[in-house]
Amino acid sequence: MIIDYEDQHNMVQENALVFGVPNIRYIAASRTLPGPEDANRLIKPILEALTEPLTEKEKEGGMYSPSQERVLFEGTLEEAETFYQQTKWIPHPVNAPISVYTDGLPIVIPTEERVQEMLKGTSHKPDEVIALHSGTESFTGIEGMRGPTRKEGEVVRFQPRNWTATVEKVAINAVMAGCKPEHLPVVLAIAQSGVGTGTTVFNGQWVCVSGPIVKELGMNTGVGMFGPGSPANGPIGRAYQLMALNLGGAVPGVNRMNSIGSPLTNGGTCFAEYVDGLPPGWKGLNEEFGFKKDGNIVMIGDGGGMQGGQFSPGGYRSLQRSGHGGVARRLGVKGIPGPHNWLEYLVPSLWAGREGSITLVMVREMAQHLYDIGFKSKDEVYEWLWKKSFMPLKDYRDRSWPDMTTNGWLGIERTSGKPWKELADDYMVSAGGDDPSGYCIIVCGSDEEVCQEIGGRGTAYSIDVWK
Repeated sequence: MIIDYEDQHNMVQENALVFGVPNIRYIAASRTLPGPEDANRLIKPILEALTEPLTEKEKEGGMYSPSQERVLFEGTLEEAETFYQQTKWIPHPVNAPISVYTDGLPIVIPTEERVQEMLKGTSHKPDEVIALHSGTESFTGIEGMRGPTRKEGEVVRFQPRNWTATVEKVAINAVMAGCKPEHLPVVLAIAQSGVGTGTTVFNGQWVCVSGPIVKELGMNTGVGMFGPGSPANGPIGRAYQLMALNLGGAVPGVNRMNSIGSPLTNGGTCFAEYVDGLPPGWKGLNEEFGFKKDGNIVMIGDGGGMQGGQFSPGGYRSLQRSGHGGVARRLGVKGIPGPHNWLEYLVPSLWAGREGSITLVMVREMAQHLYDIGFKSKDEVYEWLWKKSFMPLKDYRDRSWPDMTTNGWLGIERTSGKPWKELADDYMVSAGGDDPSGYCIIVCGSDEEVCQEIGGRGTAYSIDVWK
């Protein structure tokens, strides 16, 4: 028996299909009634749902399985365009038509000829089932919210319906997204993640590529790399979202309940690391995740959106050149030439309304300044950031997520080994995750000084195994 909210009934029904209990009982709690009042209201129906014998319909089991027909549509290209852009009305909480096969934008129709051309981008057979070939599972972020570790060779279950897919099905979605055959190994590497679409909050997905393949594909690593215009970044990022729809069965308002959603998923977000901009001794993402320096990887991240470093035009340069301006005044270095630790300026806002580790995307100049003031590796920056996230328990209690991650403050605090309720108000607690390993820095090639926060550390997968 499930307790949900009325606007989540569709999601409960979808999950029930996934777990083989299609007629599970569920009761709606209120989003507005005070807790005690709502609990009193629910006690009787909950007891009845738990004690009344199951009906014959409720005893039925079975999991929903999508059609395995290889050809989805036959007809002219014009007819196919109409077919692939059909919509379906989704009731509350969407109350609007949603595209069935696309992200709402026009697509390239996946004809037999186009799919065969796409498959030239990989040596793997079309009927090979997508499995985890080689990856570094690094589920980090909000304390206590770690996912399961998967084993190499395990068949990938695409979320949220736990479907499986073949290389050919991935290639079909790559065609639809506008990818080229040389992009297919990247898309296949992305597919290893199962293309999850988040929870009921505002999760968004993004993809970052690292390795020599960045230059081979001509990916944008500089100005506007998060925006439109790149014939590599755009289609690869979009392929993630199309796979979520067609291989995972994700439907907004049904089983993709990301509240108001995220701009990161509007067409998909893919960008690349600018490895030439790394300071001496700083590892690229491929090496950070245990791959070789010349290895090609894709990192899958999950975050609500982007929070930028608020430096006025010239404000950052004034800080570093001569120690002038508001940033210099806040950091107490007025009149002292740089380099200065500009991260100090951002720290008060990093955990103001969130918990967990952080991925920072920064331009090469800002990375070099961190190196110049003494951070000779990314790990040293991660350690510094994590330590800056500590606060007294009396302040930590005033946050939202800890009510859940501490089991309503009835659990055990991991560092001290003591119950949360026994700790003193001045006991220092990290709002930035369990340890520094969840942090990440991605250097880009732009010149205008900006730093973007984009969720926590992602999960990396090899691209080379799919060539």
